[in-house]
Amino acid sequence: MNANEGVIYVVEDDTFCRRSIVSILRRAEFEVETFESANDFLDNAMIRYPGCLLLDVMLPDVDGLDLQKILSEKDSHLPIVFMSGHGSISMSVKAIKRGAVNFLPKPFTHEDLFSAVNEALEQSKKNMKEASERDNINARIETLTPREKEVLRWVISGRPNKQIAWELGTVEKTIKVHRSRVMQKTGADSLAELVRMTEKIGILPAD
Repeated sequence: MNANEGVIYVVEDDTFCRRSIVSILRRAEFEVETFESANDFLDNAMIRYPGCLLLDVMLPDVDGLDLQKILSEKDSHLPIVFMSGHGSISMSVKAIKRGAVNFLPKPFTHEDLFSAVNEALEQSKKNMKEASERDNINARIETLTPREKEVLRWVISGRPNKQIAWELGTVEKTIKVHRSRVMQKTGADSLAELVRMTEKIGILPAD
């Protein structure tokens, strides 16, 4: 992989526009894959990361905003940069609110294109790092017994051992043992770190 690390997926139905974008990006040593429609992309794209999607809003089958929604439902982590010659302010706001990195009105300059692509690729790398962190945390959590997972939720709620023991119908000494094992198995050095870890993977405190 060259210095411009990452794959750029271009979905653009206008042949001239698509070829022009590809030419600009490849001259700058980006790796590019192209698709003529949303369905072409959905059927044939082999997504690799880091990467980003340069997506035209107006497409002959599924429009860009609908494709964005489909990818979101598929839990895609591919950052999107929209392109449009007919884009309105409301359309761009809607795209950004849904998670798009940028919205480029056509015609756009080489500099604007490179800036948007680089921002999206950096976002992709960040997404990859965060996904790796979540996978690592989940793997640690899965080493806990069901009872330890239960104690974990009470621990991150900030309750003292004595109260947790009362809530779970056991003795404080037992909770101390479970708490120690939770900290050891998760690798958390403090309650604050344990809370941050569980927040990243969506574990809620007991209430």
